[in-house]
Amino acid sequence: MRIIAGKHRGRVLAEFRGQEIRPTADRVKESLFQILSPRLIGARVLDLFCGSGALGIEALSRGARSVVFNDLSRESLAVCKKNLAAVKEEGELSALDFRACLMRVSGKFDLIFSDPPYKGKYTAEILEIIASRNLLAEGGLVIAESEEKEQAPEGWEIADFRSYGRTKITMLKRSAP
Repeated sequence: MRIIAGKHRGRVLAEFRGQEIRPTADRVKESLFQILSPRLIGARVLDLFCGSGALGIEALSRGARSVVFNDLSRESLAVCKKNLAAVKEEGELSALDFRACLMRVSGKFDLIFSDPPYKGKYTAEILEIIASRNLLAEGGLVIAESEEKEQAPEGWEIADFRSYGRTKITMLKRSAP
């Protein structure tokens, strides 16, 4: 696993190995960040299920202003912290269940990465909390990674969808009123 582009391009990141760990493949990450590239400069980002921190660190490498890294696993957060130190970047780290994290964070985010375990179906609940707390900045996106195309619940619409074998990326935005 490596940083694809930006000021930390080519840096190899530490990974946490385990049966439940499924890092985003480099080819998926590369394609995703090509799409997101115009949105990254100065962006405020939430990496809700950060794992090793690869997505948030990629965003920082490409010009994001700040990233909140959250993961319930303290082992994953330790790897994320190690990776941040390796590239001399800072981020806010949080070891909370995604619900608690979404209830605790404040302000608005330009991008929210949601890459939960595939066996859970959390996207609708995540979007509901984001909407109720008004956490998404105007024009912001929620990037949901899963095994299938996510559906857009009321108040949301699909901005883009990409399929990479087993991995599906659904980008959602708030619907116009």
